Amino acid sequence: MPLLYTIGKLTVAPALRLAFRPTVEGLEHIPETGGAIFAGNHLSVADELFLGTVVARHLAFWAKSDYYKGAGVKGAFQRFVFNGLGAIPVERAGGRAALSAFDAAIPALKGGDLVAIYPEGTRSPDGRLYRGRTGAARLALAAGVPVIPVGMIGTDKAQPIGARLPRPGTAKITIRFGKPLDFTGRSDDRTSLREMTDELMGEIQKLTGQEYVPRYAPPRAHPPLAGEPGAV
Repeated sequence: MPLLYTIGKLTVAPALRLAFRPTVEGLEHIPETGGAIFAGNHLSVADELFLGTVVARHLAFWAKSDYYKGAGVKGAFQRFVFNGLGAIPVERAGGRAALSAFDAAIPALKGGDLVAIYPEGTRSPDGRLYRGRTGAARLALAAGVPVIPVGMIGTDKAQPIGARLPRPGTAKITIRFGKPLDFTGRSDDRTSLREMTDELMGEIQKLTGQEYVPRYAPPRAHPPLAGEPGAV
């Protein structure tokens, strides 16, 4: 586990558990060793924070490449933080540039790390669960690892869009982990990827109880991060 991530587990994580007392269900579905993909609904920027808080192992999150390109002291500090957390840089430009994040995630998963992805491609604008993009299924097939469905409940109330930090006492947070989905041996053609993704989104919906919207979530001002999309 990267040093800075370890420090966060010893300091930030206990503080968040004390302040928010999240309910966690299904921890038995998280493998003790080996790579796996966490694929969940996306309600708030706090989702990654709370997910990292309740999962004992290191989770590799995605970070836009801009954080690695800054100049001066601020740029150096950002690089130090994201490298120290073991983040995976991704280009916002999309296309082949964004696929580099998937290229980086495959050896991490094969090496036994955990990676988090948000198949909706962006935060839900209204609390509903939107159609998933196929990147999580692609990555699972390429790396040969299972996909663990994740359901986040209440994070959009704890840190709504526009809020800078989570606010204690504003919501009850529940995090649910479903049984791992094994896509080994499945085809990687477009039809099969869509079937696997729809299966995954169905499992996420069972965990959250959200209303399902059979279309992609409306885009934000910038192209989504590769970890937010399964975006290819």
